[in-house]
Amino acid sequence: MTATLTATPPRATAGRLFDVKLLIGILVVAALLVASLFTGVYDIAGAPDGAEMFQITRVPRTVALVLAGAAMAMAGLVMQLLTQNRFVEPTTTGTTEWAGLGMLAVMILVPHPSIPMRMTGAVVAAFIGTMVFFLFLRRVSLRSSLIVPIVGIMLGAVVGAISTYVALSTDTLQSLGVWFAGSFTSVLRGQYEMLWIVAIVGVIVFIVADRLTVAGLGEEIATNVGLNYNRVILLGTVLIAVVTGVVTVIVGNLPFLGLIVPNIVSMVRGDDLRSNLPWVCLLGIAIVTVCDLIGRTIIMPFEVPVSLILGVVGAVVFVLLLLKQRRRG
Repeated sequence: MTATLTATPPRATAGRLFDVKLLIGILVVAALLVASLFTGVYDIAGAPDGAEMFQITRVPRTVALVLAGAAMAMAGLVMQLLTQNRFVEPTTTGTTEWAGLGMLAVMILVPHPSIPMRMTGAVVAAFIGTMVFFLFLRRVSLRSSLIVPIVGIMLGAVVGAISTYVALSTDTLQSLGVWFAGSFTSVLRGQYEMLWIVAIVGVIVFIVADRLTVAGLGEEIATNVGLNYNRVILLGTVLIAVVTGVVTVIVGNLPFLGLIVPNIVSMVRGDDLRSNLPWVCLLGIAIVTVCDLIGRTIIMPFEVPVSLILGVVGAVVFVLLLLKQRRRG
């Protein structure tokens, strides 16, 4: 299914950015985040060091939910726009697997690497993997849009197999499994601050939203209106790689989030990137927070990784989208 994109005039877009519905959405998400702050096994109200633990664990975890949820949903939106395909996002194109391979390579080459070093390896590898996927799409003509995510999942499976083999050979398989668990359990003060990088990426996406929207119309149309198509694609790839690499290092794998959120928002609001961006970020935060709350409470005092719950929900949505596309023919 090829995305149907329409370029919205700047003034009309500005008028659609903020309304009463968005304010209600912000209040609902704020309520979920407050619930996140006060959900957990540790008694922050009754324990002598409750206030300190609140600052060390609960606040960083909730901030990470906001940043990671918004960033991965936004990355999915940008990727779908640039590929003109509603079934792609970092976990269906192999980008996440490439990020894990890059992080693993840094761990092998540099004993006890710092978080910035791991991020650098993950971002570089995610960029390479995303470019490989984009170049494949440009050189191979695929009649059905359903084939695109299948190809991406296959590429990701190959990269994941290579990562597993390397991890087995270097006795780092356990670390690789922890990275891809996709859990906010280990998010603590002093270990999550680099995640603020994705907030900067969000600002950049908002600034260049119109160019990304025009690029999403196709190379021919973008070139005719004077846009440097290849430069915009390169910029979009860098932004996707940065988000995926940073989130993978700090949180882990968040499957299908970038698939679920943009599709829901597009069905309701259309395909204008700039006006949809606040909604995409809000819905991404809401879904991740709800899944995290379920994971924390369903078998308390133990936790279920948020990636497990996201994977189940995302897989159902993915299948429903495929069936919907098949009915349309």
